[in-house]
Amino acid sequence: MRLSVFAALAALSLGALTACGGGSGTSASASLRIMAPAAPGGGWDQTSRTAEQAFKSADPKRKVEVYNVPGAGGTIGLAQLAGEKGNGNLLMTMGLVMVGAIEQNKSKVTLTETTPIAKLTEEYEIVVVPAASPYKTLADMVAAWKADPKKVSISGGSAGGTDHIVAGLMAKAAGVDPKQVNYIAHSGGGEALNELLGNKVSAGISGVAEFAEHVKSGKLRALGVTSGERVPGLDSPTLKEGGLDVELANWRGFVAPGGLSDADKKALTDLVTKMHDSQPWKDAVAKNGWIDSFQTGQQFADFLGAEQTRVKGIIAEMGLVS
Repeated sequence: MRLSVFAALAALSLGALTACGGGSGTSASASLRIMAPAAPGGGWDQTSRTAEQAFKSADPKRKVEVYNVPGAGGTIGLAQLAGEKGNGNLLMTMGLVMVGAIEQNKSKVTLTETTPIAKLTEEYEIVVVPAASPYKTLADMVAAWKADPKKVSISGGSAGGTDHIVAGLMAKAAGVDPKQVNYIAHSGGGEALNELLGNKVSAGISGVAEFAEHVKSGKLRALGVTSGERVPGLDSPTLKEGGLDVELANWRGFVAPGGLSDADKKALTDLVTKMHDSQPWKDAVAKNGWIDSFQTGQQFADFLGAEQTRVKGIIAEMGLVS
């Protein structure tokens, strides 16, 4: 009889340990952590915190926490993620910026050491200047750029990231040597915004959602967006309308640590899919002007591989890597 009691207690303890940690971390009672590998105020932070609220709505019993690991275009966070091998309770928000930063920073850790979970959104970039700027149009900025590239300072996200790539593509289209671009890199969108509002830089580049409200309030003036057509609800021409043949969409998604079990990978993918299908997420996508580009599984993994090849070619052509 005593042996039966001990056996029952042992089985109960083992079951509790399995539920709290171990393999299937994405059980209904497990907490979920989302790493935003940048400073607060930028696109990854915004996406992470928007997803946090949508996760809580889709699964009210689950505890969800966002934390920031800024630096080096997300590669510091990427290195931390690699150290969490097999952790099914962790997601990292990432995107096109990180693909470029890995090349730019010669990161020892690459995306091959992660588990692709889902592509979430795409977003166009916007080029802005302070309200008091002498550049009334994109043509004004291009004229000053051609006269002296170093005098036109451009604030944006991390080196080798989407904002930097847009600056380089714009320079190339304008006939300015991309290597001469006076680009000031930051680990988060909040820092770039503060420089613009403080009239400390000539121009800024970021995702539409990060600058849109300040454009609408009149604190910033939009010179162009990287879309093929004008963005509804935003008073800005396209870069093509301004004379620069540049079109580019940023994208963001989730990866998890490498070494996940098939069960944990499926559980995380199902959880993210549930979040994506929630009304709060759909409302946020519409409010922020994001483009829903949801992909999971092999489709996202294939996309990620193709993007690494494409971006490596772009930044090499721009002279951002040796």
